Amino acid sequence: MAKAHRGKGIRELVSNGRGVCPVCKRERVKVLYEHESGEVKVKICKICKAALKHGKKTLS
Repeated sequence: MAKAHRGKGIRELVSNGRGVCPVCKRERVKVLYEHESGEVKVKICKICKAALKHGKKTLS
């Protein structure tokens, strides 16, 4: 099982990959998943990634 978004791989990131999700505005969550909005790439949390994939949320 791939473990790119937990453990050793995220220790090198700033604040261990934690921050504020630009979609749901939650603080102190892992923002590790890249999502392309037009030409801009943003990093979002796991829950918003799934919601965007299923069409339940939109990136504003």
